[in-house]
Amino acid sequence: MKKNILTLVLIVCSLLVLNAQAPVRIALLKYGGGGDWYADPTALPNLIAFCNQQLGTNIHPVHDVVETGSSDIFNYPFVHMTGHGNVEFSLQEAQNMRNYLISGGFLHIDDNYGMDPYVRPQMKKVFPEFDFIELPSNHAIYNQKFKFPQGLPKIHEHDGKPPQGFGLFWEGRLVCYYTYETDISDGWEDQEVHNNSPETRLKALKMGANIIEYVFTK
Repeated sequence: MKKNILTLVLIVCSLLVLNAQAPVRIALLKYGGGGDWYADPTALPNLIAFCNQQLGTNIHPVHDVVETGSSDIFNYPFVHMTGHGNVEFSLQEAQNMRNYLISGGFLHIDDNYGMDPYVRPQMKKVFPEFDFIELPSNHAIYNQKFKFPQGLPKIHEHDGKPPQGFGLFWEGRLVCYYTYETDISDGWEDQEVHNNSPETRLKALKMGANIIEYVFTK
């Protein structure tokens, strides 16, 4: 039943995004464990505005918040997850997330620094049979309207490590995209929050727009 509901929602959302009448809504994931799921509060509104302007999407300017275990998650074709610290999924939440993803949903995880050792074990609860796979620079997500021939751009420096984009696949479909060592959502925030240069913010927004375009056209 959930699969049928989400399939219908995705079809309708795709038509709305491309043809524009009522706006599509996307969501930020509220998860347990004490981590700051609410980090980067201006990130999604800025990304939405950029996508609506540059891609011609019709995404509602105010994103929703959805909990990991809620059936409401099936209303969103795109869910964004971020934070710096602990993440905890109950068994019910992990199963709900799995159902959402295999039914057509998409999760973008952005490690805002410090999230990596927590989020990987929790996503292993969701897909115990799979590991994250690093996406090559020629993957379609880097080759939407905006081209990133070197792959994921570096936005915010922490450890001097290269940025990496990882994926989880279900039956050949990318269902979860995990951005690591880039802090891409920091680059979506208002300029005064992190004092990123206009060039850096533009790179971040363009990569974010590629993610949105990929989700709505695949």
